[in-house]
Amino acid sequence: MPERQAVFAARDGFVADDSGAAAHFGNPLGEQRLLERGRAVVELPWGIVTVTGPDRLSWLNSMTSQLLLGLPAGASTETLVLDASGRIEHAARVVDDGETTWLLTDAADAAPLAAWLTSMRFMLRVEVTDRSDSVHVLGWFGDEPPFAAAPLPEPPLVEWVDPWRQIAVGGWGYAAPEAHPGAAWNLRAAMVTPESAAAVARSDVPAAGSLAVEALRVAAWRPSLTDVDERSIPHELDWLRSAVHLEKGCYRGQETVAKVHNLGHPPRRLVMLHLDGSDALLPARGAVIEAPDGAEAGRVTSPALHHELGPIALAVVKRALDPGAVLTITVDGTSVSAAQQVVVPPEAGATANVPRMPRLGATVRRSERPTPTEH
Repeated sequence: MPERQAVFAARDGFVADDSGAAAHFGNPLGEQRLLERGRAVVELPWGIVTVTGPDRLSWLNSMTSQLLLGLPAGASTETLVLDASGRIEHAARVVDDGETTWLLTDAADAAPLAAWLTSMRFMLRVEVTDRSDSVHVLGWFGDEPPFAAAPLPEPPLVEWVDPWRQIAVGGWGYAAPEAHPGAAWNLRAAMVTPESAAAVARSDVPAAGSLAVEALRVAAWRPSLTDVDERSIPHELDWLRSAVHLEKGCYRGQETVAKVHNLGHPPRRLVMLHLDGSDALLPARGAVIEAPDGAEAGRVTSPALHHELGPIALAVVKRALDPGAVLTITVDGTSVSAAQQVVVPPEAGATANVPRMPRLGATVRRSERPTPTEH
């Protein structure tokens, strides 16, 4: 099967990212603004694994963290595959069309996820297929796709709506819901054939690159596999919010999920860092974060340049780190200061109270950017 080609490779200014899709078209910040306003489309270089067969939902339900049994056709959710110790191995955005369950994961995770699922088939009536090279994923923000007027040779195969905007049924949010930036995160994605993707590329709809959607994701505190390492558990990333059902039946890693949530605390916690932008330096993923005493406090997982907030990053830090501490990251030999914005608080876990649900009709405000000297 031929390798999937970038949808917008022929557009002026096209610069590829590591996946081969567009990183940007010469103006990443302008593309961000258009994307956020629902006026641009972005190719999401996700991997696509499909599962067919009458046992597909009950089978996936028995192995992953989300309640998938009885998932209505067209309903969107996401789920995690954990190891026996509750550490994250795979993550998948999920939608079922009534005949096929679509699992949308990061590009590098598609083949490993498909291989693992295939190894777990046993005698069940399921078929697993990696369709990453034959289907494109087009994303946008808002209800109506900006390419709605483009004449497509065939309609989208299926559409997925990101559930991150609110705490899912059976989930739990550690981050304070007041003015949670995720409430404004309304990403949608359509799976389309190469012919339909080509029709969108030929249209005059503006296109954004992966740098744009990544910056908006970081600002929304939205976790992905980019933020996962070999020790990550869902609690550390606030992923119980949308990918874990705390009242479903047994699955691998459930004991750790329940124990940490009910009796303990996650050993690390997600923060968003506001970086000193005076030198226009952005740390790399994996960059070491230093506490005021010089000790390693954590690692950067997702750096980005936001059109309003400036240089920001998601990072995983030690739970005991003072939330008010000003941190330091060395970038190209220069020390860059960083102020924390708490996502997962140090007390997350056993001491959590009843889930804090947003007030109906509450106005979502973008948090003001703290200076590196604020505590």
